[in-house]
Amino acid sequence: MDLSRRGFLGSGLAAIGSAGLHAATPRQFALHPFIEANPKAVFIRRTNVAGRLDFTGMRREGLKLGRSIFQARDEGGIPLSHRVVLKPNVLTRREHGTQVNWGTDPDFYDGLLTSLHETGLRRFHYVEANYRSSRWSTKYDEVHERFNVDVLDPQRRPIHYQREYGMNWATPDDGVVYARVPHYPPIHEKDTWLFNIAKWRSHGMCLTQACKNAQGLTVWPFQRFCPGWAMVTGAPEHMQPFIGKKVVQRIGRYLDNHRKMGYSRYDSAAPLGPERQEIWAHKTCDHLSTLKFGLHMIEAIYAKNEDPADPVPDFLPNFVMFAKDPFRLDLVGLWLGGHEPGNVHFYRIAKERGLSDTFNPWEVPVYEWTDEGPVKRKMTDFSRTMLKTYYLQKAGEPLYHMVNEPFDYDRYKL
Repeated sequence: MDLSRRGFLGSGLAAIGSAGLHAATPRQFALHPFIEANPKAVFIRRTNVAGRLDFTGMRREGLKLGRSIFQARDEGGIPLSHRVVLKPNVLTRREHGTQVNWGTDPDFYDGLLTSLHETGLRRFHYVEANYRSSRWSTKYDEVHERFNVDVLDPQRRPIHYQREYGMNWATPDDGVVYARVPHYPPIHEKDTWLFNIAKWRSHGMCLTQACKNAQGLTVWPFQRFCPGWAMVTGAPEHMQPFIGKKVVQRIGRYLDNHRKMGYSRYDSAAPLGPERQEIWAHKTCDHLSTLKFGLHMIEAIYAKNEDPADPVPDFLPNFVMFAKDPFRLDLVGLWLGGHEPGNVHFYRIAKERGLSDTFNPWEVPVYEWTDEGPVKRKMTDFSRTMLKTYYLQKAGEPLYHMVNEPFDYDRYKL
């Protein structure tokens, strides 16, 4: 579907109408039709924010973006009675004695939630397994209070697993690590719409983006994907019935095969080495195979570089990326973050397991989401931001580095 600019603006008026211009009261919520018609595309919205402390600008950009992509309709969407599950990335770090936000900006989040509320949606649920340790931000609490958001209590005890209390279970497609995965209600219930709002920042799995952000939807302590065998064979007793019976053998076979295939950096002796990367990748694939999202978004208005020695830990890329497909969204995000996606092997594994149809960012259609309409672009039309990572450090390489060695996508199709 290729909407004209006139058609785009006409559809945009439907969104504005949700704020009061409709003659009849709309009954359904939907994404802009161009987004729905292009599920393999990634959209990039340029923003205009002065800096991390420009709170007004952050909220303005979230509201403006939301009003352009969320619509109220009479038909063709989901009922306004649906519950919207919100999954931002909530994280704090101490810098110079002060707690600083390292997750999805709460003012940007406020703007998005305001725009969702304007469509007529009223049932919001905030889901984050790590929320207990991240209540630093009173802004999140204020936003949730204002919009009457149902904020879950993530704590679950072993007896809750025995009784399957306060969790909805799903079975992964050919699960490697997990035989079953628990999620917080109302995930998996019929009248829900999942909205994944990640933050653009570096991590030991290269970058934290849409696919990784979703792991906080799993019930605590299942959300601990990164510790390797410690949270698989060494997981708490109440988790053990839900771990795959042949997980050790299957991870070993995948790892051996990927080394034979020439996976780069698979000789790394880093603490988060190849075996832990394999475990994380398969946990993430198991998990994502059970979920259906409405939209994925990466807030990259300001980005975080985790290298403590870097004199510029914060960047101001001033854009937001969003898509229906989290894997394709992450590929574009990796490339714009200075990395070569073919060398970040989770995305090759996702294709191997049938969850994604590509790990080549150059196969992903990219559109700039402008006020006048979506405009076809190339990734090279956007500036790259060098976000250093400690992913699979090579011998002699700095701990924080770029994974930007060339990759031959024509040679390696899988």
